[in-house]
Amino acid sequence: MVKRFKQATRNFFFPPAGSPRWVTILPYAILGLLAIGLVVGGTYGWEYTNSPTFCGTACHTMPPQDVTYLLSPHANVYCSECHIGRASLGEQLRRKSEDVRELTAMVFQTYEFPIRATRSRPAQVTCERCHAPQTFSDDSLRVITHFGNDNGNTQADTYLIMHTGGGSAREGLGRGIHWHIENPVYYYANDLARQEIPYVRVVNNDGTSTEYIDIESDFDPATLDESQLIEMDCITCHNRVTHAFLTPEESVDRALTLGLIDAGIPQIRRQALRVLKAGYESRAAAMEGIASLTDYYRQNLPEFFAGNQEQLAAAVIVVQEIYDRSVFHDQQVDWTTHPNNLGHITAPGCFRCHDGTHLNLDQEAIRLECNLCHSIPVVAGEGDFVATIEISRGPEPGSHLNPNWIALHNAVFDATCSNCHTTGDPGGTSNTSFCSNSACHGSAYTYAAFDAPALRETLRDQLPPPSPEPTLAAVVGTPTFAANVGPLFSLRCAACHNPAAPNAGLDLSTHSGAVAGGDDGPVILAGNPDASLLVQVQRGSHFVNLSPEELDIVIQWILAGAPEQ
Repeated sequence: MVKRFKQATRNFFFPPAGSPRWVTILPYAILGLLAIGLVVGGTYGWEYTNSPTFCGTACHTMPPQDVTYLLSPHANVYCSECHIGRASLGEQLRRKSEDVRELTAMVFQTYEFPIRATRSRPAQVTCERCHAPQTFSDDSLRVITHFGNDNGNTQADTYLIMHTGGGSAREGLGRGIHWHIENPVYYYANDLARQEIPYVRVVNNDGTSTEYIDIESDFDPATLDESQLIEMDCITCHNRVTHAFLTPEESVDRALTLGLIDAGIPQIRRQALRVLKAGYESRAAAMEGIASLTDYYRQNLPEFFAGNQEQLAAAVIVVQEIYDRSVFHDQQVDWTTHPNNLGHITAPGCFRCHDGTHLNLDQEAIRLECNLCHSIPVVAGEGDFVATIEISRGPEPGSHLNPNWIALHNAVFDATCSNCHTTGDPGGTSNTSFCSNSACHGSAYTYAAFDAPALRETLRDQLPPPSPEPTLAAVVGTPTFAANVGPLFSLRCAACHNPAAPNAGLDLSTHSGAVAGGDDGPVILAGNPDASLLVQVQRGSHFVNLSPEELDIVIQWILAGAPEQ
């Protein structure tokens, strides 16, 4: 039999002499078709194994990632674009061969839930194939809508100007949030999720580096294994850009904003959060528990329930859908298992490093300051027709340049703050001034170390001595610097024009400094106020303007020859 098969095969591929032409061509035509079929089939097979359908549904561990992927900005991007990266076919095959361990884990069920990515490709071969950080530079507006847990689900909007930054340093850019990409930054993390970062190294422009160590940790830099350092890239912050598991608060606020849940239903935000967070043993129990929302309104708000059953039924469906996007019992995934580093409210995020406790050898912190990444947030309620966003610009007082300023500012608040900011209800939440911002003082920043004991002890020596409250003496006769103008300059001008940080080279804290002038020459010409640069500037628009009465005192002083005593 075997001998006969071999002979038939030989005759098929090598027909005897004199065979018809088609008999000679047939075997090679069949081989060609088989080769084409193999190439085409292999190509389609390769494409399918890279497709979201295969990645998201063929593996029973992936439903959480698939659901969030379909709702993400990358819903039209193949999974392989991020998890394999763009490369030649040979390189892609090599990278994909590494997935044998995942296949083995799936076959033998040796994986651990919840599933976590442990071998992500560097952002340079994934994210930056489409997004070039060097091309970003513009600021952008963000509006974050929140609803209250009160009876009326009161809406409030938080406005932020995001300093996206980016661009090349040689173009005068390389600042803002994407400064971290333009400049080499390395860090060491204690945990797999990279939420605990006790050590940061920043490479300076001159090639030197600055180390920052979390003084609240017991990390010893002498024990650092250099091979464990991770270079900061896009994924350091944008770690959940495609697979974000929103918190119940975020999900319910979004549904209320989009009108998917009727904000006119009394207490709906509070009650929706209650049933979402109740904790259920199974999806079936969760669906039943969420459906009990209608029972709450039937028992506690019967009049509303009687006339609004359709709105309540629709709300129940939306809340159930939120649960299905947030909790996966089989995979042990919910909104707490995968922290999102983009921000600093629901997870440490930015505060993993910018928490105020990462100090260098000079006891200077990695700056914990809102203005680095965004404007000071402004909260506007339903009755506020204007939301005024303050964009800080121009010279800063020397105190503000201290990297620890945010941790110090409440301890050095004084009357000079009113020169640049409205200061009513300081530290309050009434939103009646710059210093009564509910977004700042009405929020619990869990992951910032404002009151860390070791930080407070360290910063104690950095507190400036209390500024004596200047006393503006009544003008009696000719104004003098010591009695009238000096205290006035101390109150209005010396925050910027002082010996420690003489903006424009001008020190107005002393008589000699005021008379000497600054980078633009003398600012006071004794006997000639109209020609004095100080008066000319004050008559125009300046960062701090004296009142007409105060400026008149200065003019009278200059007319008298600018006497010290």
